[in-house]
Amino acid sequence: MASRGMPLDTAAIFSTAMEGILYGFSVLMFIGTMWALTCKRRMNEIHRPNVVVACMLLILSTAHMIVDFIRVEQGLVTYRNTFPEGPEAFFADVAQITFMVKNILYTSQTMLGDGIVIYRCYVVWQSAWIIIVPSLLWFGMAVCGFGAIYSFSKATSDAGDIFAKSTGQWIVVFYAMTLGSNLSASGSLAYRIWRMERDVAALCPTKSSMMPIVRVLADSAILYSVTLLSALVCFVKANNGQYVILDMITPIISITFYMIIIRIAMRKTTSSHSYLSTVRIANEMARETQQRYDVKRTPVEVHITQITHQDDNDTCKSAY
Repeated sequence: MASRGMPLDTAAIFSTAMEGILYGFSVLMFIGTMWALTCKRRMNEIHRPNVVVACMLLILSTAHMIVDFIRVEQGLVTYRNTFPEGPEAFFADVAQITFMVKNILYTSQTMLGDGIVIYRCYVVWQSAWIIIVPSLLWFGMAVCGFGAIYSFSKATSDAGDIFAKSTGQWIVVFYAMTLGSNLSASGSLAYRIWRMERDVAALCPTKSSMMPIVRVLADSAILYSVTLLSALVCFVKANNGQYVILDMITPIISITFYMIIIRIAMRKTTSSHSYLSTVRIANEMARETQQRYDVKRTPVEVHITQITHQDDNDTCKSAY
């Protein structure tokens, strides 16, 4: 097997270790997220969609972690001396059931995470037009992601490498569409909140700033996008490092979602306003902005009581 960076058995151990570290961090953030969403709230005050999404992300990332442990055990222990060409060939075989399952979990988690970003963008903008591009990319991701999994199931021993054309073309497009969808939706969301913050600040300078929310949105988008870009570059270069980055992406998706919820909860403790989610924040600011524009559009009635015209200096004097 041609050398493509680190050996695959080494990549499997390293990727599982890195995923485990990030997974542990994501579990701590999940606990913080659930506290932020449920602490000192009545049942009707809990933002249930965020709770459901947070739990689903934890379930998917946990399942992915378990499958990775099983895969490492099989490749390095169970089939170490029985699999043709050894552990490295085992980890390169895309037709292995564990490989297909972990990619199903990764694709599902990516679709869920990006779908939430697109939904937030829609609610903040209150317009379907703004999410046309990220939504089309999202559907393209679904096709490419599950198309890649289908190609894995049909791979033969001669074309079982993930970098083979039959499988690689799906994965490259999937990474590219994921990157484009995340950047476009996150960028539009951050821009909208920043613009509403600017408008509301002009109307009410004492209102607490929304810029920390914009920063955490930017930070989470940058973290996710840099990781995706690294995976795309490694895959295009046919480098086995993409296996490591791929396993790291799964907990990172959860972390980026939890970051936003926790930051909003932290903001609540220093603000006189209570917000359950980014959506609720944006809606309130949108209403205040609309009220400001309504005031601007209110006609002002002017009564002219006297006009004096002087021919000598061509000036007009008006009394109101």
